[in-house]
Amino acid sequence: MSGAGRFEAHDEQDEPDGAEGEAGQKGEEGQEEYDGSRKPDDDMDADNSHDPGGYGGSGDGPGNGPTPGPGPNHGRSPRIPMPRSSVEDGDRPLPALEEPPPPAPPLVLEHRVLKALLGAWALAACSAEETLAVEDHLGDCGSCADEALRLREAVGLLQRPESLDLDPGLRTRVLESCLDRRPPRIPVPDWATPYDAETARLDALLQDIGDAEWHAPVRLRWFEADEATSRRTTVAGVIAHLLTVDGLVAIALGLDDPLGEVTAEAPTPTARTEAYWRASHFPPTRSVRVPWREQSHDLVRTVSFTGGGAGRLAVPYGVFELPLHDAMLDRAFECWVHAEDIADAVDYPYDPPSPRHLNRMIDLAARMLPTVLAVRRRTGLASPAHGRHLVPAGEPGRTLRLEIEGHGGGEWLIPLDSPAAIGSADHEIAHVALDGVEFCRLAAGHVSPTEAAAGQLGDREAIRDVLFAAASLSRM
Repeated sequence: MSGAGRFEAHDEQDEPDGAEGEAGQKGEEGQEEYDGSRKPDDDMDADNSHDPGGYGGSGDGPGNGPTPGPGPNHGRSPRIPMPRSSVEDGDRPLPALEEPPPPAPPLVLEHRVLKALLGAWALAACSAEETLAVEDHLGDCGSCADEALRLREAVGLLQRPESLDLDPGLRTRVLESCLDRRPPRIPVPDWATPYDAETARLDALLQDIGDAEWHAPVRLRWFEADEATSRRTTVAGVIAHLLTVDGLVAIALGLDDPLGEVTAEAPTPTARTEAYWRASHFPPTRSVRVPWREQSHDLVRTVSFTGGGAGRLAVPYGVFELPLHDAMLDRAFECWVHAEDIADAVDYPYDPPSPRHLNRMIDLAARMLPTVLAVRRRTGLASPAHGRHLVPAGEPGRTLRLEIEGHGGGEWLIPLDSPAAIGSADHEIAHVALDGVEFCRLAAGHVSPTEAAAGQLGDREAIRDVLFAAASLSRM
């Protein structure tokens, strides 16, 4: 800033003393200013047409201007370049523009054809020419315009909001498509596919949760002596529970016992789980996922190599035993139930199994009900109903019709008097209707028999016995 408050602009290079007098003062735009050595009229009358440098001399001497003296600007080009001439101002001809192609002639269609295209137009399935023809027609035909509006609104209703969660049946469909194209040399037995699918779904859930969520609290629930029972653990504790109980199947197949040197008080699922938890110096962490995952793969691989004939191999559960094909189905059911427990704990969406697998799980529970009813009668938990009578093995007796609605549904005739009896529609005394997922949650001990949303018709005592028998199928 100067003393008078005026901003002084300086060139980027320092000028020597006297340079201003020799070369002339610089203007704001870099042009030479009038320095008083000539009259203004001389510059105005001078012919600058031959001045190659644009300095505007007085016309004396060659070049119509005085020779500039030595100084810092000697031999320099002007600070501001001369403006470029436009193509339009030059002598060269303008480039020829390509002519746009002529528009295609519009389609001329009959009214009935245009009306038939309204559905495809609403779905955006018409070609460009057909779309133009339909839209031109809609401006002239009121009835077709109203129909097009109704169709466009209907298309909006057909589009459901998309979910980011994968369809639970997607894996099954992809595998079926792949296996149809290239059948495996050693296929997985059909009775082992539910376990394969449910362990894969649970493994995908475990892959998505963080380290801290492995310690999220989970409450395992089941019915024992007709009373709701629960046990508090963590997500990692649930996987340890599945690992130890799946070990019963591994032992039957000749594989390693996941308990190792740990000894359980009894070969039951509950005792084995308690022994594993007690033997852990620290609460289970996410590291338990690796042995559980490897064991599930070994089970599927082993039953595949043994072929379908191994399905009748007995798997002891301590107080009872199941054939291998039912034991694998039982483990698939437990895997789904406890996966839902984990999903609730970590606030993760989780869908039921595919309808085909769900139907097999319901069938297993329905086939076990007659035996459970007989055990409950022997222990006094179910009193003999009025009119009960023993029938010879293989003969029809009193029957309850179990109707399962929704996905995986069907009908099962449950013999009430003896496990060896046959259910018969002619001897039906009661009818119970339940949703498929609701029935499975009842069998898992997650729903009380008195609170199960069941449609009931017929003998109330028989219905109560069957509902409590279904709940007593549950265990930790």
